[in-house]
Amino acid sequence: MATNTKRKESMADRVYEALKDDIFEFRLIPGDKFSEGDVGTRLHSSRTPVREALYRLQREGYVEVLFRSGWQVKPFDFQQVEELYDLRITLERAAMHKICGLAEQPQALRTLTAIWNPDHPSERAVGSTVRALDESFHCDLVAAAGNREMTRIHREITDRLRIIRRLDFTRDDRVDATYVEHAAILEALRNGMASEAADRLTHHIRASQKAVREITMERIREAAEAHRSGQQIASQGA
Repeated sequence: MATNTKRKESMADRVYEALKDDIFEFRLIPGDKFSEGDVGTRLHSSRTPVREALYRLQREGYVEVLFRSGWQVKPFDFQQVEELYDLRITLERAAMHKICGLAEQPQALRTLTAIWNPDHPSERAVGSTVRALDESFHCDLVAAAGNREMTRIHREITDRLRIIRRLDFTRDDRVDATYVEHAAILEALRNGMASEAADRLTHHIRASQKAVREITMERIREAAEAHRSGQQIASQGA
């Protein structure tokens, strides 16, 4: 019995990760509808693990159940996105002040400085790598402040914003700006200038927030189509 339960949980975890990855990579986009049977067939899973995975994604706000018509990827709530950005700014500003109040500068500042001050532009990260590095930049700074509850809440907000923030890095100008702005934030922190670091960080996040406001379902569909085309080309090359 215990073995069967563990196997079922493991399959539910795999279905959960696969569906979440589909949503993050825009293989499933906001408003897409599907049934438990569709998911089970595609992922070679029985109905129970699929249902467990979907209920978990529902609790996290990624999907919603439709009365007598299956499930759908939850449409974006742009008001909620605005509120999450505001909360994120509040937490990260507080982290700037806490870092500057520490007896010793955390190792994270040196590590992040090495990443965001490359010797040559050719050493900059691109694509999904720069997106991941940007997320780590903000999470690592909050963690460096030393407040575990602040870190936990910030990571939850980061996870909820991850889908929509991905499109912010499809533009070269935003990638360039991210390197410049991150370097300036780190310089202010190394110099113990908490207010300047907080203000620079706020400006940086607001710029990203403004870019997010410009996102439309058309852009999301374009991103999804580009991803699907890339997958087809990769599969033909294989």
